[in-house]
Amino acid sequence: MNSKRWIAIIAAAALLVVSIGVNSLSYIFTRDFTSFWDSINDPAMLTENVIEQGRGNERIAVLSLDGVIQDVPSSLFGAVGYDHQFFMSQLDSIYDDPTVKGVVLVVNSPGGGVMESSDIYDAIRSIQTDKEIPFYVAMGGMAASGGYYVSAPAEKIFVHPETITGSIGVIMESVNYAKLAEKYGIDFNTIKTGPYKDIMSGSREMTEEERNMLQEMINDSYERFVDIVAEGRHMSVQDVKKVADGRIMNGRQAIEAGLADEAGKPGDAIAAMKEDFGLEDASVFEYASSDSFGSLFGVKLDGLFGRNVETELIGKLLSDYDAPRMMYLYGEK
Repeated sequence: MNSKRWIAIIAAAALLVVSIGVNSLSYIFTRDFTSFWDSINDPAMLTENVIEQGRGNERIAVLSLDGVIQDVPSSLFGAVGYDHQFFMSQLDSIYDDPTVKGVVLVVNSPGGGVMESSDIYDAIRSIQTDKEIPFYVAMGGMAASGGYYVSAPAEKIFVHPETITGSIGVIMESVNYAKLAEKYGIDFNTIKTGPYKDIMSGSREMTEEERNMLQEMINDSYERFVDIVAEGRHMSVQDVKKVADGRIMNGRQAIEAGLADEAGKPGDAIAAMKEDFGLEDASVFEYASSDSFGSLFGVKLDGLFGRNVETELIGKLLSDYDAPRMMYLYGEK
């Protein structure tokens, strides 16, 4: 671990101590002990904000998927951007809530991890099939790769003309610094139990056999991606593959390619769902994270010191994965 990372960790630890102290005192003196104790034992940690008050018991949930889809640790700085566990808890709540009759998913994401995207897709499909709750998607500035993967099962997809979407495919990358190390006389001592244990290591060239092994894995994930798009969009696999070569497209192109239905914003998606499913009297709401005792240890530094670039970078530094992994991701590297 280099000196810069040690400095970042020490700075993070100092901020952690200060934040816990300030937040703990504020929390204890502004809430009675009963609500304090109840919050400790609240596993859901979800509250609801009403967007539009309806006249009946039926409701439409609005979910926001914003940021890179990956399940990163959040114990020091909270989740920087997208919080996978929080998002999955919202889907769980919808599954268990008989008053929810429709969901509008607002997507603004370049995609992310293969596993996390699959988690979201599976949860959406369970809600659709088990509970017969429809999903509409409203795409923001970007809904590419994994952002499109989780959108594909929606009954209707709305795009902005300037939305960047598509990028259907899988990517896996690592950095090869072997020649740089050789230039500066750096040697690597690697002890392993098999010839492939250090596959994709940055300290050596990848062999052709290793490349073929990884390509087979990538191809499997790609075929699943294509099948999901074909099923969700009612297209043939052949038609999907015509545009599933990693290319990106804008909203107009996505509609023409069959990957989206019509131009519109979240408000248009909500209005269409009300009209299409007879939910004119439905309330519209969104979830929010409750102010629980557990949040004290999430260290929401943006609330304490103000959100800034340094906080974002330190949080990302401490939470990023070091190992190469398959991603449904556009534009991260």
